[in-house]
Order: sequence, then structure tokens, then C-alpha cells
Amino acid sequence: MNKGSRHKARRAAVQALYQWHLTQQAPGDIEDHFILDHEMNGIDVEYFHHLVREIPRHIHELDDHISPHLDRKLNDVDPVELACLRIGTYEFEFHPEIPYKVILNESVELAKTFGAEHGHKYVNAILDKVAAGLRANEIKAAHSAA
Repeated sequence: MNKGSRHKARRAAVQALYQWHLTQQAPGDIEDHFILDHEMNGIDVEYFHHLVREIPRHIHELDDHISPHLDRKLNDVDPVELACLRIGTYEFEFHPEIPYKVILNESVELAKTFGAEHGHKYVNAILDKVAAGLRANEIKAAHSAA
């Protein structure tokens, strides 16, 4: 599995989770429509499925990690930025095999691609704080090695 295919899976997942957030359709329905409507070549489709199914299942837990670091109510966060925050937070918590810096960089890139002009800075600041809680040992080890 190459990094590009995972990156593309995250890109597709941002779009699908954005749609889920706005429509509240079942994640499986959104997945099915998304795959029919989009070119999925070069995408890690299994990882796309994983993100689109698991993030809604863990939404309350993920939002509980995100909310304390926000400067506004969760409902007032831009839906694209929220999708990026949820993907990053999900990966911090449930994918310890992915280095936190990779997750942070991927989430910031997604926000640059799909979010508002300065949305990536907001995503970076919030996920930095989320990572400090969920990946404290990894961050400490990285700083000690530097």
C-alpha cells in the first residue's frame, strides 16, 4: 500500500464525511454514492471505507477530544475543517502505527485543499492540542530525540 493511496483515501473521506455531516445520511449510503460518482483509481478504497464507517461510530468520543480546544461551539466549526479534525483525531486515537506528524501534516493538507483560506492554521492548532493529549508519549520521545 503506498502513501499516495492513503492520502487519496483521506481526501475522499473528507468529502464523504462533509456530506454525512450536512445530510445525516447513513454512512454506508454516502459511501456507495461516493464510489459510484467518483473515480476511485489509486485510492486505498479499504481505508476510505474504514474512515467513513468508523468516524461516525466514534463521533461523540472524537468530538469530546476536539471540543475542549475550540474557541467556538463544535456546531460553529466549518464542516470541512470539522471533517479534517475528526479524521486527524480518529487516526491519533485508533492508528498508533501512523506517526502523529504524518497525521498532523495530512490533516493540514486536507484543510488547505478543501477548507477556507486560513482553515488549515485552525486545524493545525487544534490537532496539535489533541495530539498533546492522545500522543503525549510519542511527542515527548520525538522532542527528546531532536
